[in-house]
Amino acid sequence: MGEFRKKKIQLSFIYLLLCAGLVLNLAPLAWMLSTSFKPGSEVFRFPPKWIPDSLDFANYRKVFSLIPFEKYYINSIAVALLITAVTVLLCTMAGYAFAKLKFPGRNLLFMLFLVTLMIPFQATMIPLFRMVSSFGWIDTYQGLILPQISTAFGIFLIRQFMLSMPDAVLEAATIDGSTQLRTFWKIVVPMNRGAMATLAIFTFNTAWNNLLWPLLVTNSDKMRTLPVGMALFKSSRDIDWTAIMAGSVMSLIPMIVLFLLMQKQFIRGITAGAVKE
Repeated sequence: MGEFRKKKIQLSFIYLLLCAGLVLNLAPLAWMLSTSFKPGSEVFRFPPKWIPDSLDFANYRKVFSLIPFEKYYINSIAVALLITAVTVLLCTMAGYAFAKLKFPGRNLLFMLFLVTLMIPFQATMIPLFRMVSSFGWIDTYQGLILPQISTAFGIFLIRQFMLSMPDAVLEAATIDGSTQLRTFWKIVVPMNRGAMATLAIFTFNTAWNNLLWPLLVTNSDKMRTLPVGMALFKSSRDIDWTAIMAGSVMSLIPMIVLFLLMQKQFIRGITAGAVKE
């Protein structure tokens, strides 16, 4: 009985720490949401008023009048979706090749891919920019999207999942006369949806929040993405914090929607292999 009570106290303490961590992480988001409905005079009020007197959507309308917010939003969605789709496809194909296909130099080539993970983006940023500039891709979708597709991390992630895929399934498909392409689409992809969903969420999140590269390769409002537009808006002389908070709240919507749509596959992919049958 004493041991049971001790474990119960330990669990209660752990839950208390988790709840405290949850509050600390949600507090900035709650303040952002609250500020997006406040008038400008109440932004720096002390003590802060967490619940506004009324839900006034004037700040949300104001964002669209101060900056071309809808254009930034559309650009970000288009760029992030295209980067995610192409990255997931290429990394899945490469991960399958490194995990299940046998060819000379496979392990050496995979190690070279892993080495690139240790090279920071800042080290390749200038050569990459000069290359994009020589192609005439400055201020274009090609310049925004192509340098960001297919990452070594994505290939590594997919490969590790595919190593646990039974070889007998692939051998049976080969015996039945299935081609490599058919085996990939009909067997490999359905069996690795959890890994692909995990990579899709990571990739979309990175592409959606990316600031540095879009800032380098875009010059006009018609091509700027949401992080760049909001950063330039925040750096203006007169900072409208209520409008910035309203824009920030709207920028969270795609990530929330994506996670809600893919949460089952994401959780299945994250926990794959954690529990032994």
